[in-house]
Amino acid sequence: MALKECIHAILKEKLTNVQYIPEEIPELTKSLSETIKDRLKEEGFDRYKMVVQVVIGEQRGEGVNMAARCFWDADTDSCAHDVFINALYKAGEQI
Repeated sequence: MALKECIHAILKEKLTNVQYIPEEIPELTKSLSETIKDRLKEEGFDRYKMVVQVVIGEQRGEGVNMAARCFWDADTDSCAHDVFINALYKAGEQI
């Protein structure tokens, strides 16, 4: 399974019916990042150094900008990312 497909499958499995509850997000992001890292190692990427960053936000019609800095070797380093958006929720009810 390709790296991006593996990440997307995990996000879909873990977030499809999850409602945004701010108090639960820190634990959820930690759990997701560990799950992604462990699953990628199981898929045969255990020889690589991985940095997994998970960001979860509530859809409120506002934009979000993020930035990260790192040392990068264009010859040997690469990245994969995925965006997952589940069904919209408002006051606990699906829209």
